[in-house]
Amino acid sequence: MNDEKQPLLTGPSTPTESNETQIVELVSESNVHSNEEKRKAEYHPASERCLEHPTSNFDTLIHLLKGNIGTGILAMPDAFKNAGLIFGVFGTLLMGAICTHCMHILVECSHELCIRNQRPALSFSEVVEDAVASGPVFLRPYAKKMKNVVNVFLVITQLGFCCVYFLFVATNLQDTIPLSHKTHLGVYCYLALLFPAMFVLTMLKNLKYLTPVSLIAAIMTAWGLVITFYYILQDLPRTSTVKSFASWRQLPLYFGTAIYAFEGIGVVLPLENNMKTPEDFGGWAGVLNTGMVIVAALYTAIGFFGYLKYGNHVRGSITLNLPDDLLAQSVRTMMAAAIFLSYGLQFYVPMNIVWPYVKSKLTSETALKYGETFTRLIMVTITFTAAALIPNLSGIISLVGAFSSSALALIFPPAIEIITFWPDKLGKHYWKLWKDVLIIIFGFTGFVFGTYASIEDILNRQNI
Repeated sequence: MNDEKQPLLTGPSTPTESNETQIVELVSESNVHSNEEKRKAEYHPASERCLEHPTSNFDTLIHLLKGNIGTGILAMPDAFKNAGLIFGVFGTLLMGAICTHCMHILVECSHELCIRNQRPALSFSEVVEDAVASGPVFLRPYAKKMKNVVNVFLVITQLGFCCVYFLFVATNLQDTIPLSHKTHLGVYCYLALLFPAMFVLTMLKNLKYLTPVSLIAAIMTAWGLVITFYYILQDLPRTSTVKSFASWRQLPLYFGTAIYAFEGIGVVLPLENNMKTPEDFGGWAGVLNTGMVIVAALYTAIGFFGYLKYGNHVRGSITLNLPDDLLAQSVRTMMAAAIFLSYGLQFYVPMNIVWPYVKSKLTSETALKYGETFTRLIMVTITFTAAALIPNLSGIISLVGAFSSSALALIFPPAIEIITFWPDKLGKHYWKLWKDVLIIIFGFTGFVFGTYASIEDILNRQNI
């Protein structure tokens, strides 16, 4: 009997040895997983970035302010006209809080995906691609397509901003120059005269070189806003002379203009990626919150007092409502110059998306040599053509905001957060999931109704 039992005790399939093997495998797998987690925890994306011209905190704040304070702030009184005085105040502050939160979401997801995939920096579209590629299994095949969708929206949005900038400068010059000269030129002539200058400005290809330009534009904008406040704060009528709430039918137009005003979502990651100390970008007292608090306060103030001052007669840009004296002329000229100088920063984002794609299709050395300049020329021409076809400043601002800004600022960031942290990092009781779903519903509602109302408004004004 001993001889019969011996093989059972020493054979390779004994339960004890099998369990030991499984334990060893589990321990080994756990160690590999632990080492992988440790390696990821030790990876710091910012330290891996090789920046030729990194920007300081001050540089970044200036770029952030100029990326948000543009034509949108001057359109806020028109937005309040479509919302009502009281609703406009609370709506603008709420919109600013939501947009800023979505910017933080985008930066947080970018950091998480950089560490997860061991990459130093990601663009907006790359964040979407990496999130989907590592997200739920059924979404993974669509990673590349989603990246392309975001790139399309980014290009449309930023070129839309450039189009508005073109039209803004032309209309303000049109209102200013005839006061000094007898000849009166149409807006199309001013657009044509601006074209060469806009093209030259787009040839500044580096954010570091754009800093002095943005600083000059920021100073001009600040001075222009100070004088604008000087005019709109004089002889203010009672609040009862304007509506506290406009109408439900006008709210989509308010949404489009307000979301357009918070136009900086496209430059958030490029700015953070190009910082010397990117850890200072987030946080309660970081560059992002500092800049956006300033932006939201200015938007609310100029919207409130501008609408209260001019009521339903307020125009697409508050500068066009100012009187025809010399000081008001200087405001229009200065704001036109500031917006003109900001064109290059807004152009930076779509060019960085379009040019690599175009470059990959070019084969000859001659094409590569002149291809970038030609691409810039075509893109400037697109913004010029759009401005000439729709010379309606308030309408085009609302359309760009409702169609593309709402998707980029309110729909994609919360969707990215859900996919990136799915399924076990969405907070207790999945509070992040429910919060993000509410933001997406809000953004999608504004997208649909805002786009429809903006197109209807443009068509109605074209027929007048």
